Amino acid sequence: MNQPIIASTFLLTVLLMIGLFFFIRASVKDRTQEMRLLSEQPEDSLMAQLRQYFGQRSYRVAAIDADLNQVTFEGVVRPSVFLAVFLSLLASVGALCFALVLTMVLPDGSNFWWGLLFVSPLAGVFYWKGAERVEQVSLKLEGGTDARSVITVRAHRDELAELQRSLELQAE
Repeated sequence: MNQPIIASTFLLTVLLMIGLFFFIRASVKDRTQEMRLLSEQPEDSLMAQLRQYFGQRSYRVAAIDADLNQVTFEGVVRPSVFLAVFLSLLASVGALCFALVLTMVLPDGSNFWWGLLFVSPLAGVFYWKGAERVEQVSLKLEGGTDARSVITVRAHRDELAELQRSLELQAE
């Protein structure tokens, strides 16, 4: 192959490997957000529903602040076997492509580059060790009318979406 094709292939592969690295690193990133939600239910009824909802999702009450009308729930988030295997598979495909390109660019160390494939399971190990953590959900009931309640929730974005869907809450 001629030199410009090999150089451009090498550059694109390096850029893809950088993207893969950041994708794997982002798999354990904290995605906590705060959102204000509206409910058509009074505060007492809504708080009972919220306790039942979080109890079903294996959260427990960690703290109650009556002065601020705030409740904090805690639960352990377990890592996903599927995602650990998927990230290891992506890393192995990326390492395979990188090794192929390196054998074209630097043919002298061609047997050495295949050793990069043995590093790919570390992506799954990295995810597995970083994904299991204690997750906190903070709820603060704010004053609303008799028929409506306003609640401020600080939680993982997936948990917020599921809470909104399950209890039919509207974002403010």
